Amino acid sequence: MVLRIDLALRCAGLCVAGTCVMGGAATARAQWTPTNLHPAGATGSEAYGVSGGQQVGLAIVNNSRRGFLWSGSAASGLDLTPTGAGSNGSEAYGVSGGTQSGYARFGPELALRAQVWSGSANARVDLHPASAAYSIAYGSFGGQQVGLVKLGAFERACLWTGTAASRVDLFPAGSGDSFAYATSGDQQVGQVRVIDGTHHASLWMGTAASWVDLHPSFGGESQANGVSNGQQSGWFTSNVDGSFHAALWTGTAASCVDLSPAGTTFSDVEAAFGNEQVGLTLVGFYEHASLWSGTAESFVDLHSFLPPEYLTSVAKGIGGDATHTYVVGYAYNVNTDRNEAMLWTRENAATCPADFDGDGTVDFFDYDTFVTCFEGGVCPPGKTADFDGDGSVDFFDYDAFVVAFETPC
Repeated sequence: MVLRIDLALRCAGLCVAGTCVMGGAATARAQWTPTNLHPAGATGSEAYGVSGGQQVGLAIVNNSRRGFLWSGSAASGLDLTPTGAGSNGSEAYGVSGGTQSGYARFGPELALRAQVWSGSANARVDLHPASAAYSIAYGSFGGQQVGLVKLGAFERACLWTGTAASRVDLFPAGSGDSFAYATSGDQQVGQVRVIDGTHHASLWMGTAASWVDLHPSFGGESQANGVSNGQQSGWFTSNVDGSFHAALWTGTAASCVDLSPAGTTFSDVEAAFGNEQVGLTLVGFYEHASLWSGTAESFVDLHSFLPPEYLTSVAKGIGGDATHTYVVGYAYNVNTDRNEAMLWTRENAATCPADFDGDGTVDFFDYDTFVTCFEGGVCPPGKTADFDGDGSVDFFDYDAFVVAFETPC
């Protein structure tokens, strides 16, 4: 009971034991370090995907859109446009396991042809079906690529495993156009135009017959852009005022969670990794790159970590490794009058002991979770109330947690 009162006082911004905590959050804050990936000589650039120390996107060079691959710096940029590709020759959207997915333009009509690269412009496999008008590979994970092909009257969501012949048609029976944007290996997400003409967020498990309509009953239209850990994320529009809301699902339409921060009229999730989602939120009059960890309250404004010359920003991809989490996107530089590809980097929450609930931020939820654990309740996976590691649980552990909670990571 004493600890619960102490927590309530702290979250009210009162002083306890000589320490003040305002607004329910500790002074510790997950820090993100931005890196500008914009290649020299380009007139614009955008990053769309990140994985395994690689980032992909595009750069505009000599008025031509060129798929680009980076490895953490502007100087590392590599043009993925294959030999023989036409103007506006390529774009790269997904990256996984050292391969990159997107499209390149070929032929007299410069048709878009889905591609999977292996780190260089001509180390590639053409995924384009022979009978298709065009094709694009958007997302990739674990040897899979997802995207669309134009066959006959419709654009059809599809799944590949590295070759054109491996294509699986995800087009649901009786639907209109369909699109697949991301895969987690066992789940694929995107959008389907249903019989009434509206577009619905969609989930597949590797076949057309497995299609699940994720569209919430309170939505006008919806789309799923990211998938990870059995969660699907994207957006829906309100059927009342048409406003865009970032959304998170767990496999059914009824599970939809509104991630839109209070006070905004536009938000959107573009990608997911682990239990985090990234996209954009309208803050005032400007789009800001954004991050969530499953709730509207977990919103983090990634734009706030950029230098002041950046007016707007968008987060398009998220990934991570044992020590860091990475977010990619782009930001508009008012000094150079162009979009510039961006990489945000954060040390993993595991390096910040006060992040007791493991959501990537330090706030009163961590304090409450620790108190629950300390008082004999459920502890988060891998966590223990023996915070100081001396083999016993006592008030020394509580004091040690308070010190960590009040120390920036």
